[in-house]
Amino acid sequence: MMEEKELIQKAKNGNKQALNELLVQNYNILVGYCIKMTGNPALAQDMAHDTILKAILNISKFNPEVKFSTWLLKIATNNYKDYLRKYKNIDFIEEIIANKEEDIEKTAITNIQYSEVMDILMKLSYEKRAVFILKHYYGYKYQEIAKIMNCPVGTVRSRLHNAIKEIMSELERRNAF
Repeated sequence: MMEEKELIQKAKNGNKQALNELLVQNYNILVGYCIKMTGNPALAQDMAHDTILKAILNISKFNPEVKFSTWLLKIATNNYKDYLRKYKNIDFIEEIIANKEEDIEKTAITNIQYSEVMDILMKLSYEKRAVFILKHYYGYKYQEIAKIMNCPVGTVRSRLHNAIKEIMSELERRNAF
């Protein structure tokens, strides 16, 4: 199996087999992310397919400084943002608060059941949901999330902090602890 960088270079040079291999290797990550973002498997499949189509059409623009999966998730995030604008008429508000507390983060991750979290996550704004999912389900670093979400690292930290506060508050309300 070829290294990702080699596959990317071949794909950028028009090798369809290399591009297909990259897409196959990252398909489950992409679909899982789309399902977690939308909460709707059918919509998630549509988003994943749109993302793959855009990746195929724009492979020549791919910057190999980031991982291929990071690029795919950025495309998927933008697709979802476009979907929300088109069908939900949601305004996107940037939040700027720089504080984050590690212990709250760890508590939120370790003490919550998956289905409960997914239910709560679906009630968060897409920005907070995406940051939380990218950080805690996929292990992305703040800088990588900032690239995917196209925002400053401070905004990523703020969104994560606020997502965790909302999750903790909702869990306390539900007496889940």
